[in-house]
Amino acid sequence: MLSFPRRLLPLLAALAAAAPMRAQPAHAHILGVTEPAYYVHDMARARQFYEGFLGFAEPFSLNNPDGSLAYVWVKINDHQTIELRPEKAPNTDRLVHIAFETDNAEALRLELTAKGMTVSAIHASKTGAAHFALTDPDGHAVEFIQYLPGGWMDRDRGRHLPATRVSMHMSHFGIMVHNLTAAQHFYHDLLGFTETWRGSGNGKRLSWVNLRVPDGTDWVEFMLYDKMPTLAHVGVSHHYCLITPDVTQASALLSGRPLPAGATYAPAFIVGTDKKRQIHAFDPDGTRVEIMEPGPADGIPAPSSAAPPPGA
Repeated sequence: MLSFPRRLLPLLAALAAAAPMRAQPAHAHILGVTEPAYYVHDMARARQFYEGFLGFAEPFSLNNPDGSLAYVWVKINDHQTIELRPEKAPNTDRLVHIAFETDNAEALRLELTAKGMTVSAIHASKTGAAHFALTDPDGHAVEFIQYLPGGWMDRDRGRHLPATRVSMHMSHFGIMVHNLTAAQHFYHDLLGFTETWRGSGNGKRLSWVNLRVPDGTDWVEFMLYDKMPTLAHVGVSHHYCLITPDVTQASALLSGRPLPAGATYAPAFIVGTDKKRQIHAFDPDGTRVEIMEPGPADGIPAPSSAAPPPGA
């Protein structure tokens, strides 16, 4: 049994009494995908596409100090938006960032810092959210957002959710990945995502890998490539997916709506490699919108592909 000099006993007692007060940071959860952000070259056309064609509402926007438009958000549900920004340069990748929702931004930032990851400081946005950012191995900006009580999203709860919406949930977004091993280490080993499925477009080479968030059902889809594709194909890969219970009904709904100049839409559904029925539209800047049913058409999940990744 350890013994201590009598003069140290009061100090030890004080330290013991104070220990319960030094609570450890709460474990943070990564709840789902919350916001992809894209550059657009013509905001009026973009608004026509996202609001007039897809049927979403715009709950808020922000201006720069000089009065010019900085950000526009279109709302999918009370936890998910699509952020649109005026382009900084033409003929470039349209993806600005992807973002996931967390219930404790500071705790998550500390957890990731402890794992050796380089993360930004916590920023408090004008919209009433706490967020920080880091960069994945492929150079994508990845944000984690905590919507705070009294913030814009909280105050807008239940509002700007019109019946015209083609979808009420965004299940995932797709990002281009060149090195699967590095991406797996980042998203799986460090962030705690779980791989759920692998798919191949031709049966010979791996095309897609899906990883689900740790504390929800949404996922991020790796769009694998070997050689850098054309800019047009980048818009195909950097996509997001809207869930609908019936793509034929969604197709009929969209077919009756006008498309702004530059946007395209294919009303006939296809069945993907994952056996899910889907239709596709492209906004005026070429960003693909996948509109998909949640489960396989025959009720039987598609098996994962054993094909090697590109460049293997």
